[in-house]
Amino acid sequence: MADTSLPAAAPAVAALAEAAAGPPVRPGGRGRRIAWAVLTYTLLTLGALVMVLPFLDMLLGALRTPAERLARPPVYWPRDPQWGNFVRVFDELPLLRWLANSLGVTAAITVLQILTSAMGGYALAKFHFRGRLGMFRFAVGAQMFPFFIFLIPWFFILRYFPLVGGNNLLGVGGMGLLGSYAALVLPFAVSWYGIFLMRQFFLAIPDELLDAARMDGAGEFYIFFRIALPLVGSGLATLAIFVFLYHWNEVLWTMTVTRTAPDLQTLPVGIYLLRGAFEQEATKSLQQAAICVSVLPVLIVFLALQRYYVASVTSGSVKG
Repeated sequence: MADTSLPAAAPAVAALAEAAAGPPVRPGGRGRRIAWAVLTYTLLTLGALVMVLPFLDMLLGALRTPAERLARPPVYWPRDPQWGNFVRVFDELPLLRWLANSLGVTAAITVLQILTSAMGGYALAKFHFRGRLGMFRFAVGAQMFPFFIFLIPWFFILRYFPLVGGNNLLGVGGMGLLGSYAALVLPFAVSWYGIFLMRQFFLAIPDELLDAARMDGAGEFYIFFRIALPLVGSGLATLAIFVFLYHWNEVLWTMTVTRTAPDLQTLPVGIYLLRGAFEQEATKSLQQAAICVSVLPVLIVFLALQRYYVASVTSGSVKG
């Protein structure tokens, strides 16, 4: 008997091969894709140059000589770069103290906000209790109020804080918490935006995973610190970047609190006050050199955490 199975299967095999090969390439389709890729990368390159140009101008301004700053027409590229300006700002200004204060205060605020936001977001996302929806709405609505409207109330709260800074039980007799690092940190210990952001990340964790840990005898603190937090690492890194960038550049509250305590001044406040000391055109290179130094910690933090930030941005775009 003749075997007719192969001839009969030949059309099916051919159809499968054609499907695997994909749709036919249209004439000119590859050229259009290349053109779009070139256009896309060109636009991205131009956008990157526009974003980098202010920083480049700041660096070049710090390297210009007084004569080059006063020259007309202006000299853009310094002929004799004055790298010594970066040494002068450390010699002539308390830049190290400002830098240490900024790092300490900003790091403390970042750690506190990460902890309080993670705990608050986890409670609103995974615990079911009366008033949870109302608390969530309050956290969302509180983001509409800027901090400066609470500046005076916070000042008086810290000024009349009892039993510290020479105050008695009624909060009088001294300066309270003013003139201390606590005054720079405590008003920013909680972030409503941080609570909202972390709640959204915790909602993505399956409840079954946490229930399985509870059935195995794990406590709530163990579940929170050892299971939930590692799963939202990208969210924590994103929040850390936002908090660090914002509070590194904070000036208004710090200037208010440190008016009577210059030793607590941070780097942005010190640079702001330089406008009076270095108002002459010939000495503005020192001010720009100090600004360059203030930008470095921000760049380091962002470059160290950018992959987690990108992961948090793209986590919701991939399904399955």
